[in-house]
This record gives sequence, C-alpha cells and structure tokens, in this order.
Amino acid sequence: MHTRQFRETLQEWNRTENTRQMPWKGEKDPYRVWLSEIILQQTRVEQGRAYYERFITAFPTVKDLSDAPDERIFKLWEGLGYYSRCKNLILSARHIALERGGRFPDEYEDILELKGVGPYTAAAIASFAFGLPHAVVDGNVLRVLSRFFGIGLPVDSTEGRAMLTGLAEKCLDREAPGLYNQAIMDFGAVVCKPANPDCGHCPFRSGCIALKEDKVGILPLKSKRLTRKDRHFIFVLAEFRGSVYIRKRTGKDIWENLFEFIGYEVAGQKKGMREWEDYRHLLKSQWFGKFIGKHPFTVISASPVYQQSLTHQQIHARFVRIRLEHPLSDPADYSLTRKEEMMQLAFPRLLNDYLNARTYEGSLF
Repeated sequence: MHTRQFRETLQEWNRTENTRQMPWKGEKDPYRVWLSEIILQQTRVEQGRAYYERFITAFPTVKDLSDAPDERIFKLWEGLGYYSRCKNLILSARHIALERGGRFPDEYEDILELKGVGPYTAAAIASFAFGLPHAVVDGNVLRVLSRFFGIGLPVDSTEGRAMLTGLAEKCLDREAPGLYNQAIMDFGAVVCKPANPDCGHCPFRSGCIALKEDKVGILPLKSKRLTRKDRHFIFVLAEFRGSVYIRKRTGKDIWENLFEFIGYEVAGQKKGMREWEDYRHLLKSQWFGKFIGKHPFTVISASPVYQQSLTHQQIHARFVRIRLEHPLSDPADYSLTRKEEMMQLAFPRLLNDYLNARTYEGSLF
C-alpha cells in the first residue's frame, strides 16, 4: 500500500469509526491548541484533560495567563510534573501578550521560537489552528508508521527519525492537515496501541508489514534502553507555633520554582545512607546541626519512605517532623509559613503526597 492509500484508509477510519473525544479536539483557537499541547507533553490524555479545563476556566485568554502571578499558575499546574513546561508556558504567554500584542504567531517557524515548543508541538499548532501542512510526529505516529511500513530503524536514532519524519510528510493530507494529524494520533492511541493493539479490527491489517512478519510486538525499535537513577532525599518539617520553615527552589532542576521543606539529597555514601534510613543518625549530622544549632526541639514523627517514578529518575524521600521551642536564628533562605499560606503554594508531588496524608490524619502541624 502506497502513502496515498494509507492516507485514504486512515481518513475512512476517522470518518466511520473514530469516536475518541477530547475537549480540545477540533479546536481552532491557537491559544487553546497551544495550551493543550504543552499540557500533553509527557502527560497522558486522561490526566491532562482536567488540567486543561482548569486552565481554560482560570485563564480564558493568553492575556489572562500572562497577567496571573507565577505562584497561582504553578499552583494550578501542581501535580502535573515536568515543571519546566509551566515555566515556559508563563514565558511564552508574556511574550505573546506583551511583545506581540496578544497575537499568537501563525507561521511554523515563528511558533517554533516559543519557549518549550519543539517540532512536534509547532506542527500540531500550525496544522490544528492555522491549517498549515506540517505533519506531527509523536510516539503514536512513529509506532503506526513503523509497524505499517515495516521500518526496522530505531525511532530514537537520527537516521530512523529522519526516515519516519519524511514518511509522515509524504502521508500527510495537505488539504486537511489538522484533520489528518488528529486521525493518525487517535488511531495510534485506540487501535495501534503500544501493548495489545487491536490488529483484528485494524483497517490496515491486509497491508501491515509488522503483522505479516509477526513483528507487531517488536516494532517500533529503540536503540536506547531506559535507565532510572535512584535519588534519596531527607526533608525536615521544622515547626514553630503553627508554622513550618519552607523555601522556593531556584536551582535548575526538576523542582525549580516549587516550594520545599528544609532538606538535602543523600549522595549514597555509607554514612549518608545510614542517616537516610534512620532519622536518629540524621539528628546528629553536621547538616542538621547547621540549621538547628543548639535550639531545643522535640521529634514528633518520622515517615516511611515515599517514592515517585519519573522518566529518568526514581525519587525516594523520608520526612522528619520536629517542633522547635524557639525560631531558628539563621534559617538561610527558609521562612516560617503558616498552613493556610502553604495551601496556596505549589509543592513537588512527592511532598504533596506526604502533606495530603498528614492533612487527612488531621495532624499536619
């Protein structure tokens, strides 16, 4: 089957069988298209849907988003992860509102210059909002094309990516690029799935090379094996008269711009891991003494291990609550914050898991 036949078969499936519904599907407003695409980067549709609807309600226009305080935007993003996306969302909204007079860029090259926008996102916005002939190439598209055309090159290699991108452009319906792009992504999501694809009801089954050669479970190929780095953290909730010491992270990492308790990352040495595994060693450590000094305190509790899995990291954290008799004399960049104020600030999901558990038990601080 040639690319033209592939395109026509996909379009027929889209007309007659595609019932997938999403709140942004068919949207032409570039602001809403852009917002949905940024939210869906590294996020499943099921999770992203609620965030999209909350953002549209809170910020109906790009100017509304541009005018909002950073803390409010990050709080609304809280739990979605990959917070650099939120930072880029804010920067791009202010660029559009302040430097472009609220007019969203309507050419592919200009869209691509927005913070946090790569070739896939630019192609999606260009085709959905402006009807420009640019093929989207996401994981769904790579999988569908790799299987149907029997592409044996790794999709994460330069050569493989270039071949599949070229193939995607050849298959594209240049008269209705947005409709075609949505159709192939929907097809990959509901029929040609990563696991347990519905080959028995696939309209391409007679021409699919992967099905003919029994390679459906093999394609698409990947050359790089995903490895996760283990990271261990200790957080101390140092409480004084109904408030706790927190700070905003400013380092260039996964939690930039989020708030945290007094904490440090255990490097993995034997001594450090001992402190991580048993909070009594932590209380005698040089790190702990730097913050607490000789201030008297009472240990309230030490948590079990909390974990969070990210694409390239496995995060482990323990939380130790202490009650101070006096405020810290040198808290560095940490400041005492009441519970009511904390509820308005964005914390990493792992810390929120702990906070939510403590709140449920009625004993946050």
